[in-house]
Amino acid sequence: MSGRITIREGDVTAQEVDAVVNAANNDLRLGSGVAGAIRTKGGPSIQQECERHGPVAVGEAAITGAGELPARHVIHAASMALGGEASEESVRGSFRHALALARENGCRSVAVPAIGAGVAGFPLQRCAEVLLEEARAHLEAETSLEEIRFVLFGEPAYRVFEMVNDAAKVSAQMERLKRRR
Repeated sequence: MSGRITIREGDVTAQEVDAVVNAANNDLRLGSGVAGAIRTKGGPSIQQECERHGPVAVGEAAITGAGELPARHVIHAASMALGGEASEESVRGSFRHALALARENGCRSVAVPAIGAGVAGFPLQRCAEVLLEEARAHLEAETSLEEIRFVLFGEPAYRVFEMVNDAAKVSAQMERLKRRR
């Protein structure tokens, strides 16, 4: 794995990265939660670009400029229909598409929230497991990404991602030890 995964507590919209991933709906309407923060802090140009792009399928993603955010792009990972709920399949697919868009656009760093775990109602621990699995798989393949930075709102969410990531590291270490025997 050439890139690294980092986990921190904070505001995903304040990250100085190539792209911020938005926990989006498929209509690309910047409503509440992460999308609302992106709309408020990034300014109207992001929503205008989303409207020009039009809807995407649930489980896919779209890329726009980042307006007034300190990032270059916003990648909208559509994990739910507008007003709907996220599923494991939609969270996994939308994040996979978001990472592919990051690679296609030469991004070296992305900041990622807990996609689907807010207003979309996907369980936080399963969200962490799915997103971290996809991040590791992406970094093991050919990519421009050097850092996938999970930025979680609040200490409880941060701790869940940290615990899931630590468990994966321990599991990988145990597998390496088994193979040595």
